[in-house]
Amino acid sequence: MELKDKILQTGTTVVGVIAKDAIVIGADKRATAGGLFIAHKRFDKVFLLTDKISVATAGNVSDIQLLLKVTQAELKLKKLRTRTEPTVKQAANLFATLTYENIRKFSPLIAITAFIIGGKDNRGYWLYEISPDGSVAEHKDFVAVGSGSILAYGVLESQYKKGLSKDEAVQLVIKALNAAMQRDTATGSGLDIVVIDAKGARKVLEEEAEMVLKEVKK
Repeated sequence: MELKDKILQTGTTVVGVIAKDAIVIGADKRATAGGLFIAHKRFDKVFLLTDKISVATAGNVSDIQLLLKVTQAELKLKKLRTRTEPTVKQAANLFATLTYENIRKFSPLIAITAFIIGGKDNRGYWLYEISPDGSVAEHKDFVAVGSGSILAYGVLESQYKKGLSKDEAVQLVIKALNAAMQRDTATGSGLDIVVIDAKGARKVLEEEAEMVLKEVKK
């Protein structure tokens, strides 16, 4: 089985959307073991790398946590050494390098991880996908990863349009995640949403996300 196909078994759904003046990244909060057993119902999958860059994660939890810690440390060191803010592409390339090295280490356990990285730098807004094999793909509109990604793509393909406002992008991400939560048993237990705009990256309060979700379900 191809590595990229294996990510469909990781039991999550993460989505990224580019708006006119923002990037919105979201994920569900359910962690599974063995594909069907719900191991954790309140697991964070979207993290702030810097005050302007965020990453959504899918895959083996232990590998994700290690790569996240290493990447955050490397980006901080780079900022201290160069006295410049890291770009979104630099963050994506760093994740890709670590993912590539991690998957090729000799181990009885296969390290399967995938990431969606979005953010703002002095060149604009950017959205990248890091596949389980360490490859990098830039997306100009939207991207979804995980076991519920096929369901999420159905919503994204039909409802995305260029020039979405920030609020519209938040609603679209929640709609895509809701579609996955309805049919993918490994996706669910809440929403984890981050918005990156001119003011920086911030997490959407869970209460706000749940209110939007209720409107989506009507």
